[in-house]
Amino acid sequence: MAKASGHDELVFLPLGGSNEIGMNFNLYGFGPSHDRRWVVVDLGVTFGDQSTPGVEVILPDPEYIEEYADRILGIVVTHAHEDHIGAVAHLWPRLKAPVYATPFTAFVLREKLREADLLDQVPITEVPLGGVIELGPFRMELITLTHSIPEPNGIAIKTPLGTILHTGDWKIDPHPLLGAPTDQDAIRRLGDEGVLAMVCDSTNVFVDGVAGSEAEVRDALIPLIGGLKGKVAVACFASNVARMDSVIRAAEAAGRRVCLVGRSMHRMASAAKSVGLMQDVQDFVSEGEAGYFPAEKILYLCTGSQGEPRAALSRIADGSHPHVSLGAGDSCIFSSRVIPGNEIPIRNLQNKLADRGVRLYTERDHPGIHVSGHPCRDELAEMYRWARPQIAVPTHGERRHLLEHCAFAKDLQVPQAVAPRNGDMVRLAPGRAEIIDEVPSGRLYVDAGVLTPENGEALRERRHAAYNGMLSVSVVLDRKGKILAGPEVRALGLPTDEDYPLEDVLDDLSEEAENALDRLSRENRDLDDAVETAMSRAVKKASQRIWGRRPVVETTVLRV
Repeated sequence: MAKASGHDELVFLPLGGSNEIGMNFNLYGFGPSHDRRWVVVDLGVTFGDQSTPGVEVILPDPEYIEEYADRILGIVVTHAHEDHIGAVAHLWPRLKAPVYATPFTAFVLREKLREADLLDQVPITEVPLGGVIELGPFRMELITLTHSIPEPNGIAIKTPLGTILHTGDWKIDPHPLLGAPTDQDAIRRLGDEGVLAMVCDSTNVFVDGVAGSEAEVRDALIPLIGGLKGKVAVACFASNVARMDSVIRAAEAAGRRVCLVGRSMHRMASAAKSVGLMQDVQDFVSEGEAGYFPAEKILYLCTGSQGEPRAALSRIADGSHPHVSLGAGDSCIFSSRVIPGNEIPIRNLQNKLADRGVRLYTERDHPGIHVSGHPCRDELAEMYRWARPQIAVPTHGERRHLLEHCAFAKDLQVPQAVAPRNGDMVRLAPGRAEIIDEVPSGRLYVDAGVLTPENGEALRERRHAAYNGMLSVSVVLDRKGKILAGPEVRALGLPTDEDYPLEDVLDDLSEEAENALDRLSRENRDLDDAVETAMSRAVKKASQRIWGRRPVVETTVLRV
């Protein structure tokens, strides 16, 4: 490995995943400040909520690093969760760097790129588990960890200025069911050699103890499923192949065949089989065939555990799924956690199922049917004992997670700890770790297939309309500005009551718009912009008086 010059720096720059859980986008830079070379670790998404109406997928904004795209040596993906790979297909055309991933992750990524018509453009190099990637001044050694998806990798990033252990997502599972256990020896060897910094998962930093093993979940699912009557549906994350495998084994032990419901279930099953997993299970039953099985002989393994409106389980709960139905005497097991922010859609989904007579089983009433994929405090402490870093850099957490992680690391005698926000450039070496710059960071929304900035006008107007309603005002004028018809006001999403019916409100608003036109000078009545502005202001002011809100107002002027 080349030696560092006196001007070289080693920096860490999160552009996503710090101060939030999800949307991971991490960069490591090496070299003098005017000529750094970069590697990207993970390029993921997060998902929309009630504050982003019409937007389901949200990406990190690559504005800063896009300017230096020619200096990106590679994009290295730690594992195949959406919050780590979901943005590759969207943002690769802006970065155009080679991509490196282990076989399972590469399979999933290729399927996503195929859907985006990018498969032939994106160079993907498959790296074996435990493999090495040489990228300029970076020697990146993959370390096998355990998580809730096959082939999770930590990365030992070796540079002339020191070694960084980037953990990705992980936990310590002594019985992972699928794949190898955590490579403790490799991490200890790194600790013996000297780890400059550990960039580490913070998701469960407030949770005492350990996350638990997938083997425990299997032990809980087998008797639970074995004791149920009627049709059984199980909702879990499709990416948790070990959980899928446990559900399938439990179903087979109960004499049930398995039907996969939801596209991502089929995709992950194919990815698992491509790397030699789930080879000895019975063939899956198609949705069309499943309806011919007796209720006690079928189990539906479904997407939609988070209440996603278009996922399989939501359509089943709505009664709109073309092949699958659940009702009285049937059961639905939620073998998943509630992701913060999804409480309302999950509750609505479960209420719909319950209203159909479906018996529900969740981790709240059956704690053994789910375990987290992220490290709790005892596991974090163990990782720090193995790696013994000089600097703790928490990531994958909200602000409170990162600050608590820093405090916890200091309690474990880690000399330095830095909690960056997205856009904070942290110099790890030489010298003391510190934030040396703040660069542009933000979010892009996938809105009807178009990438738009998070403060874009379309979403701003949609939010405004969602909370305040909308009014349309139209008027027909002649060439001299004389009113021929209207103004007419129509409403969308605005309330009414018996004492002041909406029809009367709209008549009053029409009168306000007409009065505003009457106050215009002869010259301004000839200008469409002036007419629209006058009517809009008058209607907004009256709306504020009537409803205590200012709806979106669209005005139309037609001249004949």
